[in-house]
Amino acid sequence: GDHRDLHRLIRRQRQMCIRDSLDAVHVEGPETNTLYSNIFDLRSGDIYLYHWHQFDEVVTLNVAELLAKGSWVQKIADAFSPQTDARGLTEYMEHRERSKAGKSPLDKLPPHIRRVTHFGQRADFSHDGKRILFLEKTFGDVYEVELKTGIIRAMTHRYYHEGYTRALYLANGDILLSGARNFDAAEPLASRSEKNAELWVLKKDLSEPPAPLGEKCSEGPAVSRRRMHIVWTRGGAFYSADIIYPGGTPKLTRKTKILDKKDLPFETGLETQNLRPPDERELIFSAYGYQGTEVCGLDLRTGKVVNYSKAPNQYDEPEGIFPNGKHTLVECDKHVRKGTQYIDLYKLALDGTGRTERMTFFSDYPGYKASNPVVSDDGRYIAFQVARTGDMAGVGRGILIFDIEAYEKSKKSRGE
Repeated sequence: GDHRDLHRLIRRQRQMCIRDSLDAVHVEGPETNTLYSNIFDLRSGDIYLYHWHQFDEVVTLNVAELLAKGSWVQKIADAFSPQTDARGLTEYMEHRERSKAGKSPLDKLPPHIRRVTHFGQRADFSHDGKRILFLEKTFGDVYEVELKTGIIRAMTHRYYHEGYTRALYLANGDILLSGARNFDAAEPLASRSEKNAELWVLKKDLSEPPAPLGEKCSEGPAVSRRRMHIVWTRGGAFYSADIIYPGGTPKLTRKTKILDKKDLPFETGLETQNLRPPDERELIFSAYGYQGTEVCGLDLRTGKVVNYSKAPNQYDEPEGIFPNGKHTLVECDKHVRKGTQYIDLYKLALDGTGRTERMTFFSDYPGYKASNPVVSDDGRYIAFQVARTGDMAGVGRGILIFDIEAYEKSKKSRGE
């Protein structure tokens, strides 16, 4: 027994000596870091694992026990205490911030992203994918850029107005606008509230000023890509209606309340986002303040509500949906969990698993974020905007295009 104790003590001292050596040679820096370290005891079959050059906690694994479990996968970070994982993540983010300090994500864009405009926000793809509609600014004019030529034309310069907060293509090519009849520069946000923001239709030939639909709207409406149908939020409830043109003038018909937040089993703020393609039988919406903010779906036939993001204490706001309906893009702070000023774009599976993939890394640069994405009808491109930390939600400083096909090819070439 004494001999076994002595051998264990020797192995322990040897392990500590090697651990100290690993600690002495580990690398820390803005670009290169030691992510994990390990010691293999060939006699006992034990593995001593350390996470993110933190040597005050060790996880011991036995090879024989692991082989007996069969096939399995586990993230290294998940094997350690939440405190060790959190310290590693915090240090990683500090390194990233120092390496990116004073730099812009626009300085060196990846090959699959290009800048289209140097101003503007809230992009929307035309149905043929050749043009993008966007706002000059919140309470500003509406513009359209032709992607092939880069030519920008004003859509709302031919008449006087008080500025717009949304502009979206309807199924027939006309434009659905949201904006107040009166704008007060001393109290601008009042024009964005549902007490003042109205829905209008601007004909695609720009032959006349837009016609009011007689409805107020909270934030952005959801617009069908295949029929003249919209869903919007007002008074904590969702309403749907069709747009018709009796006598050539647009108006709403078959208005129906489809959900009231008071009927939900949890407290939340509501905003419509997208009708889920291809059949548009489900409305994807934001549940603000519920477990942070969650991505939810409303079955328009049964009234059933599903939580798709399933990520408590995390900000997840759906913005832009893929044409096959299998994924939506999400403004998310999963990488730091610091709130809406640190968001980037993620791809969220709408299959109930909560699986995400990070698509942009703009918030790795201190002072920047990416937001308000939309997907083209052919599923090849994402349009989104760059913004600065501190900007009000929805504010953008230029429109960018993300080439999904080029991105997927680069992933395959890297073996991801």
